Amino acid sequence: MLLPQLREIVWICNLELPKNDLVKMTSGNVSGRDAETGLVVIKPSGYRYEELTPAHMVVVDLNGNVVEGDLKPSTDTDTHLYVYRCRPDVFGMVHTHSPYATSFAVLGQPIPACLTASAMLGGEIPLGGYAAIGGEEIGREIVSKIGRALAIVMQNHGVFTIGNSPQQATKMAVEVEEIARITHLAMLRGKPIPLSMDQLEYMVNLYTNDYGQR
Repeated sequence: MLLPQLREIVWICNLELPKNDLVKMTSGNVSGRDAETGLVVIKPSGYRYEELTPAHMVVVDLNGNVVEGDLKPSTDTDTHLYVYRCRPDVFGMVHTHSPYATSFAVLGQPIPACLTASAMLGGEIPLGGYAAIGGEEIGREIVSKIGRALAIVMQNHGVFTIGNSPQQATKMAVEVEEIARITHLAMLRGKPIPLSMDQLEYMVNLYTNDYGQR
């Protein structure tokens, strides 16, 4: 079996999505790119999370050809692959329809940087325009609009996160939903106080260089 360790990681990360209420039924997906071969491991299309095993993960090359796997890869595969081809720093990607963050997408709004935790994702979570599912169009919009952020909300669709590993991209998907939930609740009570650019840059530097274990 190709890439057994990456298969295991991507499988575990996929299971985190329903565990954290980021997806329902078969929606959403996690992928990971192998640094040595460039091959990508991704969740199969329309497969229930509770039935998944590492062996169900599909291995594709950067052109979308199935290298190993008996199941059809996610319908978002072309989106993931476009981002991987354009962003050599990205080795993990997640797509969810998490409700609070997706509510901003439905309204056509970015998620403002009102929490110090927003700096973990690079600041404001930008908005990408509407793009059709199933091809490279979403990927092009992500690459065009995401900037230094690790997450983006796509209009009328949902959330995409990126990272230096599937684990980081998954963590960012959880963080996006928590930030969106708190921001939504704050907006019900008043106008959230945005972080200043200096405050944001300080926190971005802290999360980039000092947060966590090395």
